[in-house]
Order: sequence, then structure tokens, then C-alpha cells
Amino acid sequence: MSKAHRGKGIRELASRGRGDCPVCKRGNVKLLYEVESGDRKIKVCKICKAAIKHGKKSPA
Repeated sequence: MSKAHRGKGIRELASRGRGDCPVCKRGNVKLLYEVESGDRKIKVCKICKAAIKHGKKSPA
């Protein structure tokens, strides 16, 4: 099967979905996962999403 459309959704985002994670402060990582922080939603990296889910970190 063709893989021509792989990653199409993040190609349309600004900077290809990359930036600085607000939780771990790591730079130039993919910020694709939305997490609720109080009354607003923030986008975090994959590692921080899993850590927040398991209670190891708290959203900023």
C-alpha cells in the first residue's frame, strides 16, 4: 500500500507541529497531544502526555 499521505495532518500545522513543550521545556519536539490544564487546553509532547496520565507530572 502507498504511504503518500503519512503525516499529512501535521504538515498543515505551523512549524510542522513542532515547538517547545510547556511541561518539560524540551525544544523542537512534536506537540501533538492536548491536555487540559485548569480551564484551558495545552499541547504537550508524547512523553509528557504519558507522564501526566500516570500522575508523574502535572500540566503547567
